[in-house]
Amino acid sequence: MNQLTTDTHSSGMVSSSANIAVALRQAIHLGDYLFGEKLPPERALAEKFDASRNTIREALRQLEDNKLVSRRIGSGTFVIHKIKTDRDDAAIATSPLELVEVRFSVEPHMTRLAVKNASARNLQRLEEALLRLESIADDPKQFSRADEAFHLCLAECTRNPLMLWLYRQVNEVRGNTLWFEAREKILTPKRIAEYNAEHRELYEAVRSRDTEQAVRMITDHLDKVRIDLIGASEGS
Repeated sequence: MNQLTTDTHSSGMVSSSANIAVALRQAIHLGDYLFGEKLPPERALAEKFDASRNTIREALRQLEDNKLVSRRIGSGTFVIHKIKTDRDDAAIATSPLELVEVRFSVEPHMTRLAVKNASARNLQRLEEALLRLESIADDPKQFSRADEAFHLCLAECTRNPLMLWLYRQVNEVRGNTLWFEAREKILTPKRIAEYNAEHRELYEAVRSRDTEQAVRMITDHLDKVRIDLIGASEGS
């Protein structure tokens, strides 16, 4: 939606940093800005609220102090607040192995659609996500985030809005505490290298429109993840 839920700024009534923070907070809580979404740049917010950029920065600082946004130098301000839904309970309750079971039911067909429907731009984004993965050798947290992005790009290749939405829910579950703990156990530098080799083969199969090979690769990849998770669980 990306529309603020108040129009008082047009009369200059919300020019203070506190009032601007309240207006932005309301927009976030009402879902006008969703989790992970980037807020407009400071210049645009300054124009919208008829305020100085220093005032906008102070308002954003207040939101950051309240754990609603995260400011990243050179990138912008991103929403980190999540609106709680029933789906959140499922994400918390789902174990890493249960998550992989769901991925087995979704990703092979998702990969078929990706091979069939990916545009040149989709393939470029998938390659960029792969290169980001391959640049990470020994950081489980960074690798996990880059891995989520790669598989989400694969979902984008399907050019199916519902499939993309569905895979975003899969990534939501990967952010829960149980997955975090499992990730720290299994993502050794050796396994990261092995997973990246599999990702590379998967990308090459999608790029060359080889449906059979792509589906084989995603299935083998998920099978390895499942075996590694079982091993980590037994060793704990």
